[in-house]
Amino acid sequence: MIAATPETFLAVFLIFCRVGGCLLVVPGFSSVRIPPQIRLFIALAVSLALSPMLIGRFQAILKDQLPVTTLWWIFSETLTGFLIGLLGRIFFLALQTMTTAITMAIGFGAIPGTPIEETEPMSALGSLIMMVATALIFLSDLHWELFRGLIASYSRLPPGDAFGAQFALVQLADQITAAFVLALRISSPFIAYSVIVNLAVGITNKLTPTIPVYFLATPFILVGGFFILYFLLNEFMLLFMAGFVSWLSRG
Repeated sequence: MIAATPETFLAVFLIFCRVGGCLLVVPGFSSVRIPPQIRLFIALAVSLALSPMLIGRFQAILKDQLPVTTLWWIFSETLTGFLIGLLGRIFFLALQTMTTAITMAIGFGAIPGTPIEETEPMSALGSLIMMVATALIFLSDLHWELFRGLIASYSRLPPGDAFGAQFALVQLADQITAAFVLALRISSPFIAYSVIVNLAVGITNKLTPTIPVYFLATPFILVGGFFILYFLLNEFMLLFMAGFVSWLSRG
């Protein structure tokens, strides 16, 4: 039984700061399609659910704490949660970037689609891939793995420790590198296809300058890109989700 003391309420609020900071930017929960009130209720529910497991880390060190120290803790816990969520968001930003490159490579970038994770519209093909990636997070129960990672973060980043800017920058740099290498791997067939096809079309256009080769070849390039997408989409998404799961399992 947890006693209802001021330290208890403050500890729950500090847990909410880390959880809320994470859910503010993490993929899936931070979508603009989810109303802010729903996101707030989710953060509160998760914080209350995790409190019995985490509250013991706070109560002993919150007694007789100065208000200035408490404010610093609130700021530090919020930034820590934001960093955790941002590390996950980087995977989706890399996927979105390479998805845009794919749609431009196969000539499908001019057709707008409904944005899923962002407010700005992107291509219809990009919206489809981002929607599939977001849905797979919940269909494969990775959101529960995210909550497990939040619990584990209190062992690696204990409450009360100063927020390390150097540590955060190193983590962000490593995550950006890993995410974009992964996104480049899964989009490499489309990039190679674009280079080969456009080189062939360019050579043909040089040999027959009176024929509008680029205009005639555009539908065939688009169909070829769709065939590649049809055969590789499963592997495309499996590789991406494997990378995302690997990050979640490492904490």
